[in-house]
Amino acid sequence: MVLYEDTVPPRQRRTDARRNRVKVLTAATDLYAARGLEVSLNEIARHAKVGIATLQRNFPQREDLVAEVFAPRVREYADAAEAAAENPDPWAAFRGYVELVCRMQCEDRGFAAVLNTSFPASAELEAERRRALRGFTRLVRRAKEAGVLRGDFSPHDLPLFLLANAGVVIGTGSNAAKASRRLTAFFLQSCALVDSEPLPAGPPARSLLRTLDPPLPPTPQ
Repeated sequence: MVLYEDTVPPRQRRTDARRNRVKVLTAATDLYAARGLEVSLNEIARHAKVGIATLQRNFPQREDLVAEVFAPRVREYADAAEAAAENPDPWAAFRGYVELVCRMQCEDRGFAAVLNTSFPASAELEAERRRALRGFTRLVRRAKEAGVLRGDFSPHDLPLFLLANAGVVIGTGSNAAKASRRLTAFFLQSCALVDSEPLPAGPPARSLLRTLDPPLPPTPQ
């Protein structure tokens, strides 16, 4: 028995495979942005107009698909932290970066969740997340040295806030942008060094990161 695929020239098979991969990535990007990471693989395949077998041939694990979809956004997130350091005003640099990341969360529900999800199988994504943390740590240090950021603020407080902002983005529907801007303003005002009272102690950083960066949970196929 001769299968259809056996009669297709190799070059056409490669072209079709590349086209299908792009269709899957495009569909996943759109659905994750609109609805978050809970979208099923079957739904992504339907949206891409490919079979589930085609999707899984390109992305054997769900984590593989999520990592490839969001790699550009996580790079942008890390690039922004480094670019913010070019601002000579330490408070404007700190504030501008926090506001930018919160806007990115509003624009893409999937990205809002990815920021607090670990991807141990994706060395590239984890490297970019570490680069973003290093860049933000520099912003924090500059702002403290300039006397504009409260001394007990930790770079690990940002993931806590982004987790809260993600909840606002997901929970407020069409009001997400306005609600997020208000929450962000409250957060930034609480960070500014203006006769601020000491914060209560938080959990140890290592324990906090394990809690805030769980592996990507499974979803229905």
